[in-house]
Amino acid sequence: MRPPSSIRPAVLLAASVLMFVPFAHAADDYKLGPDSLEQKGVPKGKVIQGKFDRSKVYPGTVRDYWVYIPKQYDGKSPAAVMVFQDGKWYVSPTGHSRVPTVFDNLIHKGEMPVTIGVFLNPGVVPPARQGAKPRRNRSFEYDTLSDQYARFLIDEILPYISKKYDVKLTDNPDGRAIGGISSGGICAWTVAWERPDQFRKVISYVGSFTNIRGGHVYPALIRKTQRKPIRVFLQEGENDLENLHGSWPLANRQMAAALKFAGYDYKFVMGDGGHNGKHGGAILPDMLRWLWRDYPGVKQP
Repeated sequence: MRPPSSIRPAVLLAASVLMFVPFAHAADDYKLGPDSLEQKGVPKGKVIQGKFDRSKVYPGTVRDYWVYIPKQYDGKSPAAVMVFQDGKWYVSPTGHSRVPTVFDNLIHKGEMPVTIGVFLNPGVVPPARQGAKPRRNRSFEYDTLSDQYARFLIDEILPYISKKYDVKLTDNPDGRAIGGISSGGICAWTVAWERPDQFRKVISYVGSFTNIRGGHVYPALIRKTQRKPIRVFLQEGENDLENLHGSWPLANRQMAAALKFAGYDYKFVMGDGGHNGKHGGAILPDMLRWLWRDYPGVKQP
């Protein structure tokens, strides 16, 4: 069994570190560490499930969502907020990331702020006639390079969640984070890229920075655009996808190189896995500690 740390032998590329130790065989056997498992004496937040079907940005879509409210939230002060695309994969207590449990543990230890989690599934358009199949809106929502999904979050979802569950969400962009896997990863980056006045912290698992809907242009855009106040953690696997849309490992390396060139606050970790959430889930607690490391009230490493 290998340790769950992001520092296990692999490829690690950060703002000032480059290390490569080759493997004879790719194992992809990452395991969850103690911060991803329920711990005795740690207060548990509550998770509430709902359905959202009133979008004007994506008219006609219906989607499931989950909201995590930490035990430490007192209802008086605005809480930090973190949004996850493909929410069912992140909120599941048996899934690759088990975010509510990770949040419970890190908030309890003061290693991240009191944070409300919003877990969104991609939209689905119900069939127009009986027997027809629903239209899945995932790629259009996640892979499109525009401010559309950001507007969906900022103008519709966050106000809706705040009002429905009577929670105060910070309007400080440094207190707003977003993450996702694959197309959900590039979506998270696009939201911050388009609206850094609203979101400035990003996590991407095996992000699809390839030419599905033009995402391969980001490295060039990053290099040629004045640096934006975004902090981003990219996770990738050596055995990720290679197909007609591009090479996922190459695309993420190009993103990391562009972020370094442009002077971003970033970290890039390359593991030995494929297109899944095993590695990202195993290192999520470290990702979050790094992401929130200097936020007010957070215990400094």
